[in-house]
Parts: sequence; structure tokens; C-alpha cells
Amino acid sequence: MRMAKHGINCLELPLIQHRQGPDLNRLQSVLSDSVFDWIVITSPEAGLVFLEAWKAAGMPKVRIGVVGAGTANIFEEVLQSSKQQLDVAFAPSKAIGKVLAYELPKLGNTKCSVLYPASTKASNDIEEGLANRGFEVTRLNTYTTAPVDYVDQSILEQALLLPVVAVASPSAVRAWINLISEPKEWENSLACIGETTAAVAKRLGLKNVYYPKNPCLEGWVDSILEAVRAEEAQVV
Repeated sequence: MRMAKHGINCLELPLIQHRQGPDLNRLQSVLSDSVFDWIVITSPEAGLVFLEAWKAAGMPKVRIGVVGAGTANIFEEVLQSSKQQLDVAFAPSKAIGKVLAYELPKLGNTKCSVLYPASTKASNDIEEGLANRGFEVTRLNTYTTAPVDYVDQSILEQALLLPVVAVASPSAVRAWINLISEPKEWENSLACIGETTAAVAKRLGLKNVYYPKNPCLEGWVDSILEAVRAEEAQVV
């Protein structure tokens, strides 16, 4: 929709799927039995998984810290109906886990407790950063990501010819790499949602990588447009 406004046609190729994590069954009981100063949510999928467990736990009062606007959007509908119980109270100045860990406000004089429902593949940056500041962090690996079981080969063939591929997570980058027979020979552009995803792409050998300084949906759109313009300039 956003790209159509710029006159760009998009081809959708699902690369990853979400699956249950080893700690998912604990999330509801933890929410029912414990009170946390903060609950940290760092992705839309983590938000969706959390909300399902939170509702099953009877919607206890919680204070949420999100990594950025894209994740915050997951809570919009709930906020309209349950604002007294769920408060999205913090987002860092830059939508990166390390910045969140550095900037999350510490409440009170005692140890500030944090529940961190995360992907099994998420790094330890958040819990380590918070622990170094004196927070007491409980991490639950509630979901994971895996490559999709099936990729339509006709759509993949079209995708391989497109000048720009847009990806929104490190898992998507890895899945794309696995689909390319010769990654080092693929010289088209990759537009990433943020620098964490871009860093993975560069580490895996992709060259023409674009990303916004501040990860967000609008920044991602700008990076896609930048990549498109660069590809068009090469053609001219």
C-alpha cells in the first residue's frame, strides 16, 4: 500500500513462519502469578503472542516498553478497550534493543523487575544490558522463526530478477540467502528495516544493502526508495 503511493509494484514472497517457543506455555501462568515493573516487547510477533497469553491470564495490569512504533501498533486495538489495564509507557529514542536496554526507566529504589517474552533467536543484548543496570530480568522464549515449508518456484524466479528485495528481520535475510543458489553472485539491492538486519545481510556477503538510521516503517520505505533510485541510476 505504502509503496503503491510511490508508483512501485511489489511482489510478496513469504520467507519465514512463526512457531511455538519452549516457554510459551509458561507465559500465561507467569502473568497470572507475578507482577513486573516492565514487560518488554521487541517485535510485533512477540506482541501478538504476549497479548494472547495476557488475555488468557485475565488481563492483569501491566506496563509495556516497546522497541519502536511498529511494535507499539500491535497494542492499539487493546488500548482502546483496556487502557486502564495495559499501558504502553516507553519506547527508546532509537528502535534498537541495545538502546532500549540503556534507556528503559528504572522505577523505585529496589531492583526493577522486567519480563521479556522473546524469540528463541533473539540475542542476549536486552537482558544483559538491563542486568548490567541492576534490573531483574525474566526472559521467556515464547516463539521462534523458521523458513517457510514451501516456496512457489515461479514467484521465486520472478523475485530473483527484481532489482530490490525488502526484508524486515535477520531471519528473513537468512531465508533469502538460503534460496539463492549463489549469494555472492546476486548483486541486486537489499532494503532492510534496520541496522541489525542489515548487519546480518552484510555479514552473509550481500553487498548493496540499504537501511534507515532509525528503524521504523517510514524509514524502511525510504530505504526501499533509495535502493530503487540507485538501481535505476545504474540502468541509465
